Amino acid sequence: MDTAWPAADREDSGGWVLRSASGVTQRANSVWPREPGADGPAQLAALRHARLWYRSRRLPLIFQVFDDHRSAPLNAVLDAEGFTRQSETLIMARDGGGSAPLDLGVEISAEPSPEWLRLWWSVDGRGDDAALAVARGILTGCPSLYALVRDDDGVAAAVGRLALPVSEPGGPRWGGLYCMATRPDARRRGHASAVLQALLDEGTRRGLAGYWLLVTAANTGAQELYARAGFKESGRYLYRQERPKRHLTGC
Repeated sequence: MDTAWPAADREDSGGWVLRSASGVTQRANSVWPREPGADGPAQLAALRHARLWYRSRRLPLIFQVFDDHRSAPLNAVLDAEGFTRQSETLIMARDGGGSAPLDLGVEISAEPSPEWLRLWWSVDGRGDDAALAVARGILTGCPSLYALVRDDDGVAAAVGRLALPVSEPGGPRWGGLYCMATRPDARRRGHASAVLQALLDEGTRRGLAGYWLLVTAANTGAQELYARAGFKESGRYLYRQERPKRHLTGC
């Protein structure tokens, strides 16, 4: 998952991965505690280092942390430090294989076209053209396929991305589904289903062992779409952001 959404600026620090990408997306601008660690002085020292690292980049300190027993000591520290809990996200997964590929009229490319980027950014984006350029760098930092389907008027209606990160030597290769976005006035017409199926078909052609995707806990509609395609919840994470410190003012 980290490889599929890479931040250009990163540092491995004692089991934590510090990531920065000019503030574009929480995932690329947050700490991934690959080894959460146990409660104690070492964890507090790592937290101080992370604060300084993000402060030097003028970014808030955010953690992308699992909500499980392994991360419980870290979450307890973040609770004590007053970090917020937000953007709870489900990780859904399914095995590879399945039905034979179908011709769904979906355009597949190895690079995100300007049209693809405009539609995705209009639905999920936050920021100006400079932020979009950073986002494009994140997307193309990992080998990927980009799907686009058009409406009856030939206008882009929905898009999606299948990340194809390189697996460990000898290990199974998995694909990650990202950037599923449908134009608001084109929803409930089967476009998202067509994009999803087309990307799964491309994964079948490449012999992928399985797939994962990320969806917010609040987005029940998308969860239903993915469940119909065979995806099941396999974990959850959330973002923990440090609250800004208030400075005393007045006389």
